[in-house]
Amino acid sequence: MSRIFTVSVASVYPHYVNKVERKGRTKAELDQVIEWLTGFDAAALDRHLKAETTFEDFFADARLNAGVDRIKGVVCGVRVEDIDDPLMQKIRYLDKLVDELARGKAVDKVLRA
Repeated sequence: MSRIFTVSVASVYPHYVNKVERKGRTKAELDQVIEWLTGFDAAALDRHLKAETTFEDFFADARLNAGVDRIKGVVCGVRVEDIDDPLMQKIRYLDKLVDELARGKAVDKVLRA
């Protein structure tokens, strides 16, 4: 089991916020991307952050968007579509979407609209 599975989403979330805000994006856009991927609205995301839910439990509770199979590309040197472990793949989907948002990609493109 990877160590990231037991890390709380709340401990990583501020890093996501900093990453996108440094590039001129907003926390609201980040939350929109997280909602698209997981189905968690602002209240549900806030509950998970306050409860310090682990990535494992966070994604166990998520309703992944039907369009996740359109998320392609490389994160940390690994193609997200080639990751065998289902949980690691979900975590890397989130990383990929955050990267795209931080790189200035339009939100509708990040959300595969």
